[in-house]
Amino acid sequence: MSVNLILIMMGNFGATEILLILVVVVLLFGGKKIPELMKGIGQGMKEFKKASQVEDEADKKNEEPKKEEKK
Repeated sequence: MSVNLILIMMGNFGATEILLILVVVVLLFGGKKIPELMKGIGQGMKEFKKASQVEDEADKKNEEPKKEEKK
């Protein structure tokens, strides 16, 4: 997702607002915890994409016999 799309979805934030949000996040979680949080988010996204692909493949396998039966 591009940064512009994220900004449009969240509203019209400027650089000052984004910087303020980043400062608050650093204060809440500390500098050492942020890489761990990002790693966890990345792993979660990776697993979600993998699960989505497995479901898509299962759906395609279920649809293929139906197409052959119609012929």
